[in-house]
Amino acid sequence: MAVPELCALEKSLGLRQGHKYSSQGDNGTVPVLQSNNGPSLVGLTTIAAHLVKQAKKEQLLGSSAEEKAIVHQWLEYRVTQVDRPSSKEEIRTMLKDLNLYLEDKVYFVGMRFTLADILMYYGLHSIMADLSIQEKEKYENVSRWFCHIQNYPGIRQHLPNVVFIKNRLYTNVH
Repeated sequence: MAVPELCALEKSLGLRQGHKYSSQGDNGTVPVLQSNNGPSLVGLTTIAAHLVKQAKKEQLLGSSAEEKAIVHQWLEYRVTQVDRPSSKEEIRTMLKDLNLYLEDKVYFVGMRFTLADILMYYGLHSIMADLSIQEKEKYENVSRWFCHIQNYPGIRQHLPNVVFIKNRLYTNVH
């Protein structure tokens, strides 16, 4: 899944899509960026950060030392938690934790759109697409954030739109 994400990231950053990617590791899950003028880069977050710098959009990596650390934290979370095969229970726990974290935030780094939002969106897309409307409502902060990011210009691209119902048709109150 990482190679299509990197191609989408290139496009959203306005880069010419001329990079050559391959995969390595178990099941070919670790992307590799082949370089003509230097060593190959290995790993989703390493390559993504390189692409952001190449596009001269370093603000996506955070503007202060603290923001940069938080972006890095969420990129690491993406690779270690979101990408690993999970049981339904682990997915529910992860969504519950993310929902709590996003309770008072617009983006993963507070009020600033960053690379963490882009890669977390790509990583969570299949999970969110598989949730029922009721499950999406249960994780309302994650759903709010996800819906916002999928409508952010240039981010969703080839991925199908995940539907969220904004108006509740039924209430639990009698």
